[in-house]
This record gives sequence, structure tokens and C-alpha cells, in this order.
Amino acid sequence: MKRLAAIAALSGYVLGLSAGASFADYTLTILHINDWHSRIESNNAYESTCSVEEETDGKCIGGAARLVTAIADRRKALEGQNVLLLNGGDNFQGSLFYTTYKGKAEAEFLNLMKFDAMTVGNHELDDGEDVLVPFLEEVQFPVLSVNVQPNAQSKVGDRIKPSLVLDVGGEKIGIVGAVTTDTPEIASPGPNITIADDIATITAEVEKLKGQGVDKIIALTHVGYPRDKELIAKIPGVDVVVGGHSHSLLSNTDDKAEGPYPTMVENPEGYQVPVTQAASYSKYLGEFTVTFDDDGVVKEAKGDPIFLDKSITPDPAVLARVKELAGPIEELKAKEVSETTAPIDGSRGNCRTRECEMGNLVADAILDRVKGQGVEIVFQNGGGLRASIDQGVVTMGEVLTVLPFQNTLATFQLTGKDIVASLEHGVSMVEEEKGAFPQVAGLRYTFDRSVAPNAGRIKSVEVMDNGAWAPIDEAKTYTVATNNFTRGGGDGYDLFKNNAENAYDYGPSLEQVVADYLTDNRPYTPKLDGRIVNATPAEAAADTSSAEPADPAASVAQAPADATAPSAEPSTPAVEAAPAQPAPPPAPEAPAEPAMPAPPPGSNDIATTPPSVDPAPQAQAPAQPSTPAAEPAVEPAAPAQEAAPEPVAPAPAAVPETAAPAPAAVPESAPPSPSPAPAPQDPAQAASPAPAGGTHTVVAGDTLWDIAEAAYGDGSKWRMIVDANTGVRPRRLTIGSTLAIPPADD
Repeated sequence: MKRLAAIAALSGYVLGLSAGASFADYTLTILHINDWHSRIESNNAYESTCSVEEETDGKCIGGAARLVTAIADRRKALEGQNVLLLNGGDNFQGSLFYTTYKGKAEAEFLNLMKFDAMTVGNHELDDGEDVLVPFLEEVQFPVLSVNVQPNAQSKVGDRIKPSLVLDVGGEKIGIVGAVTTDTPEIASPGPNITIADDIATITAEVEKLKGQGVDKIIALTHVGYPRDKELIAKIPGVDVVVGGHSHSLLSNTDDKAEGPYPTMVENPEGYQVPVTQAASYSKYLGEFTVTFDDDGVVKEAKGDPIFLDKSITPDPAVLARVKELAGPIEELKAKEVSETTAPIDGSRGNCRTRECEMGNLVADAILDRVKGQGVEIVFQNGGGLRASIDQGVVTMGEVLTVLPFQNTLATFQLTGKDIVASLEHGVSMVEEEKGAFPQVAGLRYTFDRSVAPNAGRIKSVEVMDNGAWAPIDEAKTYTVATNNFTRGGGDGYDLFKNNAENAYDYGPSLEQVVADYLTDNRPYTPKLDGRIVNATPAEAAADTSSAEPADPAASVAQAPADATAPSAEPSTPAVEAAPAQPAPPPAPEAPAEPAMPAPPPGSNDIATTPPSVDPAPQAQAPAQPSTPAAEPAVEPAAPAQEAAPEPVAPAPAAVPETAAPAPAAVPESAPPSPSPAPAPQDPAQAASPAPAGGTHTVVAGDTLWDIAEAAYGDGSKWRMIVDANTGVRPRRLTIGSTLAIPPADD
């Protein structure tokens, strides 16, 4: 037993063994990656694809070309020593290379890296055997998982091995693979593949290897850092754990790390087991060296992951191949996914200040995809929504313009108290239109921005409970979904990062989730249903759905220039908010959200038949990847795409202070109600608008379009009037106010 060997080793160390070394130490260096997630192109700081400019400025990280260089460099530096290169799984999902090539591109680049072994990740099973089997046939290294158990009808056959024994420097090294046991719930292995218990199957396989005389055994897992520490490392006979799945950064120098690299865990047999993981997306290449004594007991383990930044020169041949493979991706962007009955407003000014149609679409799509996992609430940061979609046919390129960051779905659990505090943070900077503003699903809330930031702006929060809205229970733990950027604390959502339990970057890509949802709900009709209510006294009379005019076409199908950051401005960290009022808003209740269809199996990616992948570069010049276009315009334009400011309804009589707050948001087509004002003039008797260069007094029924039409003979010049009158809200003209009419600009 290793317990006796460990005790003997310790005794020998204490006594000094002055007669000379009795043990022949064996040293093994392990290089490893995990959770690559198809990041074939390099990443920027926000984990989306690096632009040419960012690459030139030295701001890019990882990618296939850097991985190939880094691995080759480390192998050369360690030449003559005992070295293994291991892969912790989840090479699939996360970029358009996977959506387009379905694992063939990933296999090509992984073969260039020359892995010694890989374990299966749950995302390798997202599209079932039809995608997994061609990948297994393509890769030139062993793929392992003891608890992935295909039956006789499975096409996988014996292509996935439970374990492997390698001769490295004259020593037998056993490697056992395993995947997370919840794979059937979070992926689609299909009816012919069973996922067995990881602990039981690893334990049995380790005993089998020990029976073959193997005394140095590595568990190559895709179960997550917590489980690796708490369970895998404590299986008798396991000497080393190389993991994946939780995207955990372990480091001895980075204060953001989840733990030391490696993390040493006490095995019940009395020896220390090093546990490692190397974050995700090829940002790091893990490297550590393990020293074993003659009985296979770990005496020492040390190392640190290597950050693959600008100091690593991308392999030029790989870069050329990546550019070539990017060509068909442009075809994917042109692929039709759905159609809409009306424009979907995703304008910056609306999605960062109020309920917006694009926020509802994305949040509903997320909830639809993960509701089978018990998810009740969805947050989507408004800053992650970058464009509108016009009426009619919707292409994948348009979806990617709205969601350009390659975010993936993430789930976690959070108390009601922390959910309320997170909402408080999200609305704390609404005046500045910061990206943290929370678009939601499965939840509705009321806020009052007349209250100081982080001092109780959130007035009520309700969640859907058995088909009816009920006040949130601050003591209850809820299951929440969002994108991986926000889950990791992005846009200042620190409570998601620090207080969440059972956090998991679930995947798949957010743009694919939205595309699938649009496909399943074709034709899609945009909606505003009152899930976010602005109860600010000065603004409550103006319905929250009465957003300023926005020209969807101006921000449609154009990649934003600032698509390198989900939010252009830094956000203030969340602070604990004053408790929300438990009572629901006194306003009439908005109708419950309609039942959504069950999510489709697998990812339902748009490209179901991957293009062929030639093994070598073609003779023609490589296709250049597309570069982001200019920032989409967020200013309103002519009503050819969206109507100019709507007519203002006659002002109601003044409402006493004790009156109930304004009702929840109503459809966009409803005209906004103005603030209380003196009795309006009869529109038929209103004075004619003043000519350009004069002034105009607002009367009931006035719109900026009509005023501009009268002044300039061109209603599309209404923006000139807005620019000349500080503080004017185009759809909230105050009756009796005076507008300066600037001279014509022609």
C-alpha cells in the first residue's frame, strides 16, 4: 500500500539515510490545457475574438497559433526529460469555427500539438455521436473516459478508452479519464451512451492498473476543481489530478486564482496528491513537475501556468491556416435563421436604462434553454446588447452583431438578498447609461432613480412562482442564469462572482442560443411586457416603454467598433442594497409570460453539415477574417424605419401625490402620457409653428417631426431642434414649453 510506502519515505527522509540515497527518484513534467472551447483565434481581454488592431497592439491572448508555439518551445526546453502533454476536455463549443466545422478544425490543430492523451468533456457530447465520432476518428492521440460507456448500438465503439499506460523514461504511467456525471443533463450524449459514476469507475480502473504493476497514476478529469479536490484526489492509488470543467485558474502569483498551483490534497492513504487546472480558452499552458520516489509516492510537485500573451509569438503557418478556414464562416453569417414581424429595438439608450425588446428576447432565450435545469431567473447586462434587428428576415450575422462577444451561458445559485442587491447595483448608474443595467426574465422589478445610487432604488422584486408573480424571498436560494462575462463579475456584478454557489459556465454560445430561439419562434414578435418599471415620480407618468426614437436600421448588421468590451465604461462594484419592499407594485399586473417551447436537444447549430477540411493550406491566398465595422449609430433617424416622435396625448388632470404609481409598461405602440400640465389648447386652434430661426410653444399633439416639417419643409431634420434645446426628450415634450427653432443648415 502507498500508505506504508509514504511512511517509509518520510522515515527515510527524517533519518537522513546517511549511507546514501535508497530511493531512485523519478521526475515527470506535465504540460496541460483544458476547456479550449474552440478558441482557435486568439482572445482579447474580454474573451472574444481579437481584432487585427488588438493583435498589433499586443493585447491578444491564446489561440491555436500561440498554443502550438508555446508547446513546441516547452518541449524543446525540456528535451531529454520526461514530459507528458494532456488535454482536460471541452475542446468543442465557443466559436464559429465549431459551429461551422463541427470539431474537424479543432481536431486538426490539436493534432499539431501532439497530445499524449485527452479526456472527454461534456461539450464533446453536445451534438451527440454524429459529431463526436468523426472527431474521434480524426484525432491522432488517445481519448479517455472510464465513465463514458457506449452500448453495442453506439457508433463510438471502442474509440474512447477507460485508461492508458504509457512508458515514459522507462516508467509506467497510468492515465484514467473521466467526465462530469451530470453530462446527460447539460449535454446530449444520446440513448446509446451511459455516463456512469466517476468515483466508482475511477476507483475500479485504478485498482486494475495497480494490478498491472502501475504505481504512478494520473486522473485526467473533466469534473471541476471542487470535485477534484474533495473526491478524486482522495481515491486510493491516484497520484496526480489534471482537471478541467470549472475553468479554474490556479496560480502561485495571481491573486485572482482559486487556489495554489498545484493544490496539494491529503489522500487517505497518507500521501499528498497535486491537483491542477489551467483556466480556459487557451489563455494558459499549465506546466508542473512531479517527483516520485521509488514506490511511486509523490515527494514534490511544483510549477505555475504559463500566460500565453504577446510574449508568445503565434506560429505563422497556423495563422495562415486559421485565416483560410475563416472563409466559410462568412457564409454562416449570411445564413437565414428566422424572421420578425417588427423591428427589435436593441438601442444603447434604451437597453441601458429601461426594459427593451432586445433584452427581453435574449433573456427569454436564455431561460428557454436552461429552464429544464431548474433555472428561475435570468440576468442579461444591457451593455452586452450591441445592435437592433430590423423587421423581416434575420440572419446569423445580425444575431452576431447584437451579440459579438462569444459569451456562453453560465448558471449559478444565489440568495434572494443577493439578487436584490445585484439589481440595486445594475440600476445604480442608469443616468450614465452604463452597461450593467439588468435586462431580466423570470423576474420583474420596479426602481426609482430619484433615490441615491445604492441606497434603495429597487422598490419591489417579484419572481414567477407556480405561474403567478410573488415577492422575492430574500432568504431563499434561487438558480440563476446569465452570460459568462457577467457571471465572472463583469460590469461590476461582484456578488455573482463572490457569493454564487455551484457556479458553472454551462455553454453553449449565447448567439447560438438566441438564434435557436428565434428559429423555434418564427416569426418572432418583439414585446415589452412590464417586467421592468421605472417608478421615479417625475417620470412615472411617462410610460417606461416610451423610449426615445431609435432607428433600428442604423444599428443593424454592423459590427460595433467597441465590440471588444461588453461595456464601454467601467462599472462600480455592487454594494448591498437596502431591502426591497416585499409588496408587489400597486399598478395593474402585467400578463404572465406565455409558456415557452421546450428547448431543442443539442445545440441546434445553424450549420448541420460541416464543410470539408482539407489537411493542408490551399494554393489560393488565405481568406481574411472580417473586421468589425464602425460603431452602430444609436441616434434616431427618419421614420422610414421607425416612426418619429409619436403624438402626445392630451394631458390628464393633475394627479394627487397619494395617487397610485403609473401602471406597468404597455406596448410600444401606445402613446406616452405626458407629465401633469395645464389644460392643453385644442390642437385645431394651436398656433402655427414658427419658421426656422424663431421659437415654438408646444401644444397638445405636437411632434418634433411635424414641427421640423413646418419649419424646414423636412421632418427628418427634427434632430436639429433637439440639439438646439438642451434637455428636450423627443417623446416627452412638455406642453407649454418653448422650443428654439434653429436656422436651416442648408
